[in-house]
Amino acid sequence: MRTSSNPAFRNLPTSPGGYARFGDAPAGMAGGFGGMGGRGPVPTAGASDRPLTVDDVVQKTALNAVLTIGAGILTAISGLYALGIVGFIVGLVVALFIIFKQSTNPALVVTYSIAQGVALGAVTGLLESSSSNYAGIGFQAILGVVGVFIGMLVVYKTGAIRVTPRLTKMVIGAVIGVVILMVANLLIGFFVDGGLGLRDASPLAYLFSIACIALGAFMLLLDFDQADQAVKAGVPAKFAWYLAFGFMTTLVWLYIEILQLLSYIRQ
Repeated sequence: MRTSSNPAFRNLPTSPGGYARFGDAPAGMAGGFGGMGGRGPVPTAGASDRPLTVDDVVQKTALNAVLTIGAGILTAISGLYALGIVGFIVGLVVALFIIFKQSTNPALVVTYSIAQGVALGAVTGLLESSSSNYAGIGFQAILGVVGVFIGMLVVYKTGAIRVTPRLTKMVIGAVIGVVILMVANLLIGFFVDGGLGLRDASPLAYLFSIACIALGAFMLLLDFDQADQAVKAGVPAKFAWYLAFGFMTTLVWLYIEILQLLSYIRQ
């Protein structure tokens, strides 16, 4: 299978009988993402594991999306916005554990989704309560995410944009570049008001948010392909939870970026 811009999906099984350790590269793609080589033996899946199906991926992803939205709504309504900090920390820790341990534990994936829901709900609730200009912005952001998801699924299924190794490398490079810019903007912001101007509602901020949303859309395209390849490879059904986690990381990023762009428009 191809590598993906989503760190979770780079650790999927590569055959029905086993799965790659973190950093292992598929055949023909030596070194994997970031040049990391494989480590340790490849464990085999139990003989009783049935193959993964599309329904498995859809059901697990839908469940986690509903949990995230539900947790977000409850947090926003309750006004307990301080829980957002806890949600972000828990979500980050759980996400790193899932990625590096290649965990398919449903409890961990559900915990990640709920934690992110709490965090995003706190941010959205705080934004909406700060001014009447932001009323209903959370609902619009959700609609935006759903629209991007459906749009990219249609693009993938129709083959309008084909996922190739070149496209994958371009998306991965763009993700790295965006992350570097975000970190630089944050650090410079401690010394210069507005940092690099990437988050201050300036024309540059508009362009940056649009670019991030477009990049998130292409990440979804790669994620669809990765899930498709996993189904075709006949990996164990339990990895549907891992795929659902991978989709959620992309959807969470899309929500944040769409919410950011909408906040500029509403100012």
